[in-house]
Amino acid sequence: MATNGRAEQRERTRRTLVAHGRRLFAERGYADVGLAEIVAAAAVTKGALYHHFAGKADLFRAVLAEVQGEVADAVAARADACEDPWDRLTAGCRAFLTASTAPDVQRIMLVDGPAVLGWSEWRALDEASSARHLHEALSALVAAGVLPEQPVAPVAHLLSGAMNEAALWLAGSASPTGLEDVWAALARMLESLRAA
Repeated sequence: MATNGRAEQRERTRRTLVAHGRRLFAERGYADVGLAEIVAAAAVTKGALYHHFAGKADLFRAVLAEVQGEVADAVAARADACEDPWDRLTAGCRAFLTASTAPDVQRIMLVDGPAVLGWSEWRALDEASSARHLHEALSALVAAGVLPEQPVAPVAHLLSGAMNEAALWLAGSASPTGLEDVWAALARMLESLRAA
């Protein structure tokens, strides 16, 4: 019984560190947040942080995984609400762009993520979350003949890159119609992929 209590306490401490790390990283960015500030906000010791994470970058990795997971869940929920494979793809793409307009998602996932972890590790985390859904949606469209027969991986990478770049552009845009403008351009791009 005591072991369960300790395990629950450890998990609560970990969740608290991730939550406070996420809030601080989102507010000011990774570079401007120190470990002392994180542990003070979480009301734990540095030893408690080091029990769960190797350091600030490791805590950030956990925060980024959480953010990417939430975005992937939002994309999947929106896409899965559609029966038609084409509607699933477009709904998922739009859900990604919409989720990416949240300031904490932009800062953590798109700005600091690649800078802190490096492109390769960031890309691997992205592959494990939302990129996998995009690949599955495109594969279903090729199988259904909606998209011409072709290798799916290059198309998935191109679309993923386009959407990440669009989300970064949205982060820096002051345009009140930015999201709709980006969606209109992406919808035309997607439409051009359809089989004749």
